[in-house]
Amino acid sequence: MKYPYVHRTLSSITTPIAKAGVILLLSLVFSSCGWMGPKSDVIVSVRDQKMAVVREGILVKTYPISTSKFGLGDRRGSGRTPLGSMKVARKIGEGAPSGAVFKSRQRTGEVIPPNAPGRDPIVTRIMWLQGMEFVNRNAFSRYIYIHGTPEECRIGHPASYGCIRMKSKDIIDLYKRLQVGDEVEVVRHSLDRYKVEEKNGPKQDKKG
Repeated sequence: MKYPYVHRTLSSITTPIAKAGVILLLSLVFSSCGWMGPKSDVIVSVRDQKMAVVREGILVKTYPISTSKFGLGDRRGSGRTPLGSMKVARKIGEGAPSGAVFKSRQRTGEVIPPNAPGRDPIVTRIMWLQGMEFVNRNAFSRYIYIHGTPEECRIGHPASYGCIRMKSKDIIDLYKRLQVGDEVEVVRHSLDRYKVEEKNGPKQDKKG
């Protein structure tokens, strides 16, 4: 058995009804701990202006992103991107076309192309983040999202008002990969610090 302490516990119980009750209780505990399959976690590097999706220690995808042009922080009204661990609290925009405009998390019916002159609404998809630490406790009430932006020419540089912006094609792809409850960690440093395997194995050094 994979968990020896569970095996020892069950072996010490002689009554069939009691043993069945313990098995049921353990199954409920294990399922409530989220042992329902592989989770995806996201690392957002402010230095690199990149996002990495990691599943069970394996790097499966990277995207260019844009964090706040005002820097880092969680103070209300600051327009800054909070650091630390957060989780996806809500997903909004399932099935919406690329470039669909959202206002107060509701579709307006308008669809705009990338880099539409003079336009900077939230578009395509929204993943609303909830802080899990003291340093980002206000994230949900500040409406900190991962969302699409029409200003794709500014992706790769700090340009947002606190949210994490992505190109429409990338937010659509990320939306499919993440579930409610998946973790998003915003860090100052480069993604190079993380020792994760490539999806197809570690990269080989090039000769020459």
